Amino acid sequence: MSITTKMFKMHLRRANTVLLAAVLAMTLGACSSQSSKAKPAVDPNNSLTANQLYSKAQKATQSGDYKTAISLYETLEARFPLGPYAQQAQLEAAYAYYKYDEPDSALDAIDRFIRMNPMSSKVDYALYLRGLVNFNRGSSLVDKVFPRSIADLDIVRQKESFHDFSTLINRFPESRYTGDAKQRVQYLRNTLASSEVNVAKYYMTRGAWLAAFNRAEYAIKHYQGSPAVIDALEIKITAARKMGKPDLAADNLKVLEANFPERAAKFR
Repeated sequence: MSITTKMFKMHLRRANTVLLAAVLAMTLGACSSQSSKAKPAVDPNNSLTANQLYSKAQKATQSGDYKTAISLYETLEARFPLGPYAQQAQLEAAYAYYKYDEPDSALDAIDRFIRMNPMSSKVDYALYLRGLVNFNRGSSLVDKVFPRSIADLDIVRQKESFHDFSTLINRFPESRYTGDAKQRVQYLRNTLASSEVNVAKYYMTRGAWLAAFNRAEYAIKHYQGSPAVIDALEIKITAARKMGKPDLAADNLKVLEANFPERAAKFR
């Protein structure tokens, strides 16, 4: 055999050895990489029954762990959508969202519950909870440390809260939640009326008499029984006179005289 042939065979054996080593290294690396990857975690809640999930979620709620409670209630509803716990899970999740300071999610859950269960015996609670979410919406840490009038907060949400509580009172007068709702409605009536009157007074300073008149009229129409109604009547009288409508002013003065004669004296 020639030297050239021997050298060729020797180089070929070396190449095969290197190739085999590379393949072996790649195989071992792949096995090592796969073995190093952690196996997907198995959610222990997947093996729980509906009753067990509900009990666990309730305990989380009671301990103030609302994030865990939300996850458990949602798991319960997803796994057992037609079970006896599904409706309650929706409401409990809404409450947990409310306490977890996620009002949008809470309102979505409440609206979905009412839409899916219009004949439920717990619709009164759903309306009450909706009112609470809107009533407290906008409150921040600053508000808790330095309390301020509700009139300074989100008026749109407060109007929604007024509507929620009013609906509860009208539809479920015997509900266990109606008493508290009535107190909140009275509070909202007074503060919302004051807010409307304050806006009307601002329009007065700008000489926008029609806008002031309309805002005051809105306060009287929607918030009867509020002390701010007296101010609203006075604004309507003044604004009507400024617009050159003495008959309209006289009509409102008669109402003021009949109900608050001492306040009407200054307009005679």
